[in-house]
Amino acid sequence: MRDEAMATRLQARRRFKNRIAIVISMIAVIFGLVWLAWILYSTFTKGVGGLSWDVFTEMTPPPNTEGGGLANAMMGSFLLITIATFIGTPLGILSGIYLAEYGRKNWLASVIRFINDVLLSAPSIIIGLFVYMVMIVPMGHFSGWAGIVALALIQLPIIVRTTENMLLLVPNNLREAAYALGTPRWRMILKITLKASVSGIVTGVLLAIARIAGETAPLLFTALSNQFWSTDLNAPIANLPVTIFKFAMSPFQEWQELAWAGVLLITLFVLFLNILARVLFSQKKG
Repeated sequence: MRDEAMATRLQARRRFKNRIAIVISMIAVIFGLVWLAWILYSTFTKGVGGLSWDVFTEMTPPPNTEGGGLANAMMGSFLLITIATFIGTPLGILSGIYLAEYGRKNWLASVIRFINDVLLSAPSIIIGLFVYMVMIVPMGHFSGWAGIVALALIQLPIIVRTTENMLLLVPNNLREAAYALGTPRWRMILKITLKASVSGIVTGVLLAIARIAGETAPLLFTALSNQFWSTDLNAPIANLPVTIFKFAMSPFQEWQELAWAGVLLITLFVLFLNILARVLFSQKKG
């Protein structure tokens, strides 16, 4: 009887602790969702008012001028993000392949992982300052190429970590079966492990693109901005994050409306990439 009473009290105590944990978790979730909903509501309500066809077709306007758009800034951001992705993606995937397939018990791989972790947690402004000292100071002027390098450095550790983790999830039985059939390691990686991990790797690339889409700090030190249409990457080039920062800090109503429109465009772009990444990852799990 005594043992049954003790077991009953213990179960009641555990149920009580479980209820408390659930309540605290729900409060934390609701707290986070309230702020997220508030941010999205403000972004959509203020951003929709500034959207028009001119936003996509006109250049950024002079101060205190009606009209104008963000065409040059969107084109500049497209160039910076696209080229940075073409640089960062192959380097990140190849590095992840080396860490997962060749460097499991290698001191060089341990050093690379440590450096990658440092880059993964480094504030973007530090990376921007580093590229500023390495590229901008010797060149003597701001440059779109410097902005591309800064964005690629931010993107690289995300892709490296995602690629390595996805490849490590592939069962070793598949590798051993390929080796038993006499398959070379490079072909096993290409035909088995990469093929089995492609959805997860693509998800990591999409999340890395979403990560750099709204970066402002590194571009302030590298690509800066441009008031006019320009595709010259050897000179300052317009981009959405810096344009939003400049317009949002200005006292002009027209610029502030364009800033909110730019915020809405970046939010929709990042939201689209996150949804696409989740769809791809869910297909991988299925």
